[in-house]
Amino acid sequence: MTDDRQERIRRRAHEIWEQAGRPEGAHMEHWDQATAEIDGSAKPKAKAAPKKAAARVAKPKAATPAKAAKPAKPKAKG
Repeated sequence: MTDDRQERIRRRAHEIWEQAGRPEGAHMEHWDQATAEIDGSAKPKAKAAPKKAAARVAKPKAATPAKAAKPAKPKAKG
């Protein structure tokens, strides 16, 4: 890897990291994205999603049994 190419990748990876909100533990994803962009093998992404966001995917809720309707109370005569 040439020094110039590596420096461009490093700068781009840093930009991606900042745009993503400076998440911890995503350095390899940012480096790989920057490498792909510099090498022209991928379109630039507007913003990399933080890793924690993927964990926030809603889980399907367990089916609950339908509640039986309560019988109507008889009206008082008066």
